[in-house]
Amino acid sequence: MTAGLAFAARHGRVLLILGLVAGIGLPGLAQTLRPWLPALIVALLYVSALRIGPAALGAVGVRGRTLALTLAYQVALPLALAAAFAGSGLGLTPLAAAVLLVTAAPPITGAPTLAILAGHDPAPAMRLLIAGTALLPLTALPVFALTGAGEAAQSLVLPSLRLTAVILAATAAAWATRRWLLPAPATAPLDGASAILMACVVVGLMSAVGPALAEAPERLAIWLAAAFAVNLGLQLGAALLFRTSLDRVPLAISAGNRNIALFLVALPPERTDALLLFIGCYQIPMYLTPLLWAAVKRLS
Repeated sequence: MTAGLAFAARHGRVLLILGLVAGIGLPGLAQTLRPWLPALIVALLYVSALRIGPAALGAVGVRGRTLALTLAYQVALPLALAAAFAGSGLGLTPLAAAVLLVTAAPPITGAPTLAILAGHDPAPAMRLLIAGTALLPLTALPVFALTGAGEAAQSLVLPSLRLTAVILAATAAAWATRRWLLPAPATAPLDGASAILMACVVVGLMSAVGPALAEAPERLAIWLAAAFAVNLGLQLGAALLFRTSLDRVPLAISAGNRNIALFLVALPPERTDALLLFIGCYQIPMYLTPLLWAAVKRLS
């Protein structure tokens, strides 16, 4: 078992790609795994927190920096983009609305795992995940007002609180495990378990992409190109901004990989049709993120 998990850790980036391929090419499997997504995400959070340990909290100064970054990522950035869209005449096209919602969302629950698979410290990503999710009902208000869905922000309160509670509960359970059962767990098996869980999660999240590939490939290509541009643009922009920081990569991963799916519970159905396909497309650059940073490391 331990040897198998260590093998998965060594080939974690490949496992993520296999998950993408399975999600697109095996729609039946994607539908089967979809109801298990909440349990898989809880398990992923637990394993990530067990791997990181209480050091993820950081000192008081680090927490203040996390708060400032959360406000920059989830408030200042989408507001700046909204002003740019208005000035360029794009207004609120479906693509512009999707970009605003991406930048208003907190990091994905798998952001710490992506940082691990990229070979970097996952603690900064974990801090941004907790802070961004907890503050989402407040940080989303200005963006929802700009998109004409200000009343929908109230619908985010309960989902955000639930996800925050899940994150805190999984983290507390993991740290209790470290305190009482595994004070110094081996990292390789945990990294392998995280890679396997993320590969399973993406299969369930890709259920909308396979049908689109068969029925409307041109439309899929447009949204896929947009997803790559937004995700990689945010990551590379953050990497340049924090190029002198030791936390450059986890901060960049958190900047580009956002939990836009949270907004599905708040927005009316007529606003989510295009968003569903965009979310599916967005998983592809997300799960290629460790390969991106491996390539950057080789080139640097």
